[in-house]
Amino acid sequence: MKVTPHKTDKANGKIEVIISKEYLDKKASEISKKFAKDAKFDGFRKGKVPSHLIMQRYATQIGDESRQEAINDSLEKGLAELGIKPADLIGQPQVTRFESTDAGIDVEVSFSVRPEIVIDKVDELIPEVVEETVSDKEVEDRIVAMSKAMAPLEKLSRKRASKKGDFLTIDFEGFLDGEKFEGGSANDMMVELGSGKFLPDFEKNLEGMKIDEEKEFDVAFPDSYGNKNLAGKTTQFKAKLKDIQIKAEPELNDELAKKMLGDDENATLESLKERIKEEIKSEKMSKIYNETLKPKLIEKLIENISFDLPSVIVEQETDLMFRNRLQTMVKEDLEALRNDGEKVSAIKDELRPDAVKSVKITFIVDELSKSEGLSVTDDETAQAIFYEAMQMGAEPKKMFEYYRDNGLYPAIKMAMLEDKLLTHLLNKKVKA
Repeated sequence: MKVTPHKTDKANGKIEVIISKEYLDKKASEISKKFAKDAKFDGFRKGKVPSHLIMQRYATQIGDESRQEAINDSLEKGLAELGIKPADLIGQPQVTRFESTDAGIDVEVSFSVRPEIVIDKVDELIPEVVEETVSDKEVEDRIVAMSKAMAPLEKLSRKRASKKGDFLTIDFEGFLDGEKFEGGSANDMMVELGSGKFLPDFEKNLEGMKIDEEKEFDVAFPDSYGNKNLAGKTTQFKAKLKDIQIKAEPELNDELAKKMLGDDENATLESLKERIKEEIKSEKMSKIYNETLKPKLIEKLIENISFDLPSVIVEQETDLMFRNRLQTMVKEDLEALRNDGEKVSAIKDELRPDAVKSVKITFIVDELSKSEGLSVTDDETAQAIFYEAMQMGAEPKKMFEYYRDNGLYPAIKMAMLEDKLLTHLLNKKVKA
């Protein structure tokens, strides 16, 4: 067996192997003895079956195993010559060439190792961050909105027309081409004017109505509406306003603060304003972080930190993106793709640049997190999955099982680590 290993770059290498027929025959003989221990043949006791009969019956399995063992032996030997331990490998080594001849087999095995990453002058890549400001009006508006959300509904003290902010009780019927359509009618439906929960035409026509008033009006459904039977259509509605309720304007005082900050018996209006101010500031900073600064920082890190990427991992990521693309395709496109190898290759070539970026930022985040002393615990990951389940109205246990069974748990953890690292780096550059 002739083994010729070499590194193609710091993260990848190839092992070229010529395995003689004699070596393969020796392997086959060793493997056939293992088969003979448990083989059952009529007329022979267990373990006493002649080797030539074992070879005849299990020729395919023995041939496959002998070739695989020979390749494994060559991989082990080649790595040892390069000073690489099996534990240093990343991803699964791939047989990238296999030629069978009368003299034996000619094989090429490609492998990848964890890349060497030099992290230097990262602070220069982090954009300056200007701390967001919060006005007194923003704070007061938020407190009023929160207070109203907690407040009970009250009847109007005097009769008047409906306006934004009112809570209306209505009966209505919807018609398309003169016929009632499914889901277009209801009795005693509550509508908060100005909430945007109903179509704009619908809310607009309810504004200005008085109690017991009946009205007919047109409502245009947008082209993007979920119900295809209504999308892009103009419908007719009949509505009757049965009642108007309101939420009283709150008084901003210490009593309100104690009610809103139930966990603080010493709460004052000023302490409430401070807490609300910090909440709004945090929301603003999160928005600019997520929409602008984090993507910008990721691009900077990718552009300015250079190292060789493990080809095996890049191809795995490309294949994952390709499978995700397949899930978005209609049946006809999938059938056309099934027998078109060139088109499959073209799609993978299109996806590969994004795969390279994804793999690269993953290694950068991992290395930077270690240098910054950051990590994500299993408890943090579990809490994030629990919170996601609550938001989606799903059972947390089933959500955990879904991530576990689909091998997504490490990806969730890495995404959380990336977010934690980027926030940590940006916070270093915050200027008041």
